[in-house]
Amino acid sequence: MRDSIRTINRSIARITFPAVASNITVPLLGLCDTAISGHLGSADYLAAIAAGAMMLNVVYWIMGFLRMATAGLTAEALGAHNRDAMARSLERTLWLALLIGVVAVALRSPLSELLLGLLSPAENVKTLAGGYFMMCVWSAPAMLTVMGLSGWFIGMQNTLWPMVVSVTMNVVNVVLSLLAVAVWKMGFVGVAFGTVAATWLGAVMIVVAALVYGRLPGNKIRLTRLSSLGRGSGMSRFLRTGGDLFLRSACIMGVSMAVTAIGSRMGTMTLATNAVMMQFFVFFSYFMDGIAYSGEALCGRSVGERSVDSFNRVVKVLIGWGIVASTVFTLSYIVFGDNMVALLTDDAGVRMSVESMMIFVWLIPAAGGAAFLYDGFFIGLTATRRMFLTTLLSAGIFAMLVIILPSDNHSLWIAFLAYLLARGLGLAFQLHTAASRRFS
Repeated sequence: MRDSIRTINRSIARITFPAVASNITVPLLGLCDTAISGHLGSADYLAAIAAGAMMLNVVYWIMGFLRMATAGLTAEALGAHNRDAMARSLERTLWLALLIGVVAVALRSPLSELLLGLLSPAENVKTLAGGYFMMCVWSAPAMLTVMGLSGWFIGMQNTLWPMVVSVTMNVVNVVLSLLAVAVWKMGFVGVAFGTVAATWLGAVMIVVAALVYGRLPGNKIRLTRLSSLGRGSGMSRFLRTGGDLFLRSACIMGVSMAVTAIGSRMGTMTLATNAVMMQFFVFFSYFMDGIAYSGEALCGRSVGERSVDSFNRVVKVLIGWGIVASTVFTLSYIVFGDNMVALLTDDAGVRMSVESMMIFVWLIPAAGGAAFLYDGFFIGLTATRRMFLTTLLSAGIFAMLVIILPSDNHSLWIAFLAYLLARGLGLAFQLHTAASRRFS
């Protein structure tokens, strides 16, 4: 048993550390964009980044099923040694990502109007956020391709290539954004320019990496013609799984947009405050996602191998990893939180406002850790209907608290943390039943 646990820990480390290194560049990129905007001389730019990024996340996060469904199904195919299923998973993801991305670009104008209407920022912020979105949305086909193929690599138990692509893409993004703003004097638009250029570079890199990796002697994956993608049960199962995850992502986006929209209606200062606070949440969430990817990959492989014992051991070990990570983040936020706020903005009013809300930042890891970790287990099981229903119920709890609590930012964050906690506890309560049905 000790040898088995040691082997699982090595597998988790092999998957998690590159995934964390990859994911950590994403919140660092967000921190950079927020910091650049926070030093342009007005809180309007900081608020615009919050609104514009949220608009883009509606497109990207709601399409997260491309990565999650692909990761779970690919890991199961790998465990079952089904090379045809691995190949079909790669092909489906690539073509769907490109198709959905092209549709998003074509609908960019009505999307911008709709999302700005939902967020309802102040007019000066609305103009800046709309311009940011209209430029960045041109990267949608590229970003969705990176997301989808990253899921395929995770399912193949390889997070090294996604790490290389993500780190390269985000470093280029930061450099180009800084050059565009500080050297080329493009102003706020320069932040969007860096994002578009770097994302397309990342898409080219990950497509090439996937095609090369699939041809390696240990994989020997043969790609088929586009016309064959609809044959068999693979596509229908992918769409069923993806549909549940799509609806789940819609619930998550609904809560995230509500936090931004409600904060926006409380004023530009509150919107800017929440933009900074959300960076702490995003930083933690991407780190925890790196651990959860191990759950997706290893639990999915256990399902393909039909090994209940392996699944249970993976869950036990990963829960330990999650507890350690949440504890480290909590202590870090308590000790270094004020210093991190100072790095994000030099606006004295925003800094004072955030510092008065730091108790909620400290509670983020405890409230949200289980939600991210158990997501990984359920994706590996492809128990996606339970994920959707649990998220829907949690979103309902958020909405109820928003209605009954006083209309202020403290109440908004109480509702948000309660939503995260409900997601984690709800999935934890159902894990045994979901696993029993999957292995029966």
